[in-house]
Amino acid sequence: METSLNRLDREPKRLIMIGGKGGVGKTTCASAIALHFSLKGKKTLIISSDPTPSLSDIFEIEIGDQEKPINSVKNLYGIEISSEVVLKKWKERFGPEIYEVVSSFASVDYDFVDYIGGAPGIEEEYMLNYILELVEGGKYDLVVWDTAPAGHTLRLLHLPQIFLKHLEAATKFYMNLYSYLEKIKETVKLKKGKRSLLEIISGWEDLAEKVVSFIRDPQKSEFIVVTIPEALGVKQTERIIKDFDEYQLKVNHLIVNYVIQQADCEFHKARSQMQQSYIKILKEQYSQRIKLIETPLFPHEIKGVEKIKKISEILFES
Repeated sequence: METSLNRLDREPKRLIMIGGKGGVGKTTCASAIALHFSLKGKKTLIISSDPTPSLSDIFEIEIGDQEKPINSVKNLYGIEISSEVVLKKWKERFGPEIYEVVSSFASVDYDFVDYIGGAPGIEEEYMLNYILELVEGGKYDLVVWDTAPAGHTLRLLHLPQIFLKHLEAATKFYMNLYSYLEKIKETVKLKKGKRSLLEIISGWEDLAEKVVSFIRDPQKSEFIVVTIPEALGVKQTERIIKDFDEYQLKVNHLIVNYVIQQADCEFHKARSQMQQSYIKILKEQYSQRIKLIETPLFPHEIKGVEKIKKISEILFES
């Protein structure tokens, strides 16, 4: 069985998502994967949605919340997207139409749009949509998404239920209000909105379904889980993969980082023995259906293109 990511060279994707608990080296792996494909000539964008992004630190260049070329590498671009920027983009897209409809039957300030934007699932929903727009926009051959720590990733899986539950409540509220307004329309003169709130809600539902169908399409998307050979890493990995199985999202690769390969003192011998016990658990559980890839524990930080390239070579070795 292959123990590298080179299948992705043979079966190209449009979106590669990297997930796992915090502190396991997700951003390093995402950077290495993005670098690999950019060096092969693919115009690649790496996105970090981690609340404490470290792309800038790893590539040793200030990236920020706008798409920016990583100057030392041809074909490679980066962006560190925050929740504030995502909600701003959501307001720019949906704010005017929401305000138009609501203000047609109620006297509200435009700040009401902020209230709607705080609804459960809105931020995550539009984060997915924003990334999907980047993927389908044709500007990049590949988007590599360094997702936030595991809890955020798992919320994305549950998002359709959360979001549609909110939409159901919003629809009931609107229908009750509409029914009330119908009764008093003879005495109250109402402005007429160009679109009904129900039409907007229906559009959001279509958006949610489009996003979910895209990330479930194995021809277009790939999800890679990153972990470390320790108890918390293994437990979180089990939880992620279990949730992915329930939501019909296939995980093909599991990267196990920080593996001690040459134990040269009593401390490292003990750590290595502990690590191997957890690697054995992972192999017993997943090796029949998921490729396990081990990366070594390095004595230095992985910063700068040359060191990231070494990780790429390990991940994609034949």
